Amino acid sequence: MALLDLVLIWTAIIAVGVFLYVLLDGFDLGVGMLYGFAPPDQRAFVMNSIAPIWDGNETWLILGGVALLAVFPVAFSIIIPAVYFPVLLMLLALVFRGVAFEFRFEHAMARRFWSRGFCVGSSIAAFAQGAILGAFIQGFSVQGRDFSGTSWDWLTPFSVLTGLGLMCGYALLGAGWLIMKTEGPLQAWARQAGRVCLGGVLLAILAVSIWTPLADAAIAQRWFGWPHMLLLVPVPLLTAAVAYAAWRALGGWGGDAAPFLSGIGLFLLSYLGIAISFWPMIVPGHFTLWQAASSEGTQAFLLVGTLLLLPVILMYTAWSYWVFRGKMRADIGYH
Repeated sequence: MALLDLVLIWTAIIAVGVFLYVLLDGFDLGVGMLYGFAPPDQRAFVMNSIAPIWDGNETWLILGGVALLAVFPVAFSIIIPAVYFPVLLMLLALVFRGVAFEFRFEHAMARRFWSRGFCVGSSIAAFAQGAILGAFIQGFSVQGRDFSGTSWDWLTPFSVLTGLGLMCGYALLGAGWLIMKTEGPLQAWARQAGRVCLGGVLLAILAVSIWTPLADAAIAQRWFGWPHMLLLVPVPLLTAAVAYAAWRALGGWGGDAAPFLSGIGLFLLSYLGIAISFWPMIVPGHFTLWQAASSEGTQAFLLVGTLLLLPVILMYTAWSYWVFRGKMRADIGYH
């Protein structure tokens, strides 16, 4: 098998893994953030809506991190030092969030503290992930094959924007999940919250879409040069159409699953837009996928185990969501 084929296969695996993490852990981080704003008498239902499935969603984060280390070591050695602090912040927030979730059910006297901790941990983790995305889009200072910047290069107005934008995006997914899983007053509240979050998402998409071409001539040429502009114009048009569908779905059009599905559509199109902007770079402006890849033998060896493990993870994930499908009722809770 040619090295080109292996690199593309691993790129597809990592891309799918990252998207599944963003989708699956994104909505439960979103639910965690929305928990702090939900009506007090409905917060138990908010928490219970993700109780059976939330702690399995980080599997895809581990897969993406390990695959990046093993398959694209050059990229790993540059990206991770550049975003060390937001990665550390994200991991600490995810750990604290998990502890808060479990302790909320075990310690009734401190339930208010742990409930707020779950909301705060979810918010910090979401912001940190958005800041990492912003740092990646801006690019890194590189000398040779090493990161040559400072520990705070990641913290810029742009990374703050992407951090807040991803928080809104996750909250939109969380609102869609609550609409799909609940009924009555909580569902009505989730629809209102979802429209607020959708507004934040659209503002972030618009700001990033303007900011990145202005900051990078190569991205501007790719999107607005001829004939690329003609080929890529369906992406923003589809984004606008999905945004309109999401707004209507949050108002009740299309059934209870429509807001969640339209939120997925917005994430997918945004993900596609980033891929188009930077392909085939894995370290923007410095290394392509092929330049940063490990040896063909390493990739082939790792691919065997990965292709055996991935179907198991996918089947387990699908089975978990199938078992806990449908609406959550007031007389059913998960502890």
